[in-house]
Amino acid sequence: MKLNHLNLTVTDVQATREFLEKYFGLTCKASQGNGFAVMLDDDGFVLTLMKGEANYPKTFHIGFPQKSEEQVDKINQQLKEAGFDVKPPIRSHAYTFYVKAPGGFMIEVPC
Repeated sequence: MKLNHLNLTVTDVQATREFLEKYFGLTCKASQGNGFAVMLDDDGFVLTLMKGEANYPKTFHIGFPQKSEEQVDKINQQLKEAGFDVKPPIRSHAYTFYVKAPGGFMIEVPC
């Protein structure tokens, strides 16, 4: 069995969509203003975004694993330069860091 679809409730669909396109390579296949967007990755995973209150538990996050520490560092630096509040990657269960997406949820970037 394979998980291939996830729906996230976000406070700003457009900003979240642009963030995921720019930093994580997702492609928007359909949208309805700032209320709904359908995004795909290169493997066919479907991520839908729906506007609403994002009240996720403190530990909730989604992950975008990278192939190398260099790629983790590159994304971290890009986000930092764009003004996002990111700490440098650390070594814990992986070489990783977290960033809060514009829509109100956390993203982990590990390798």
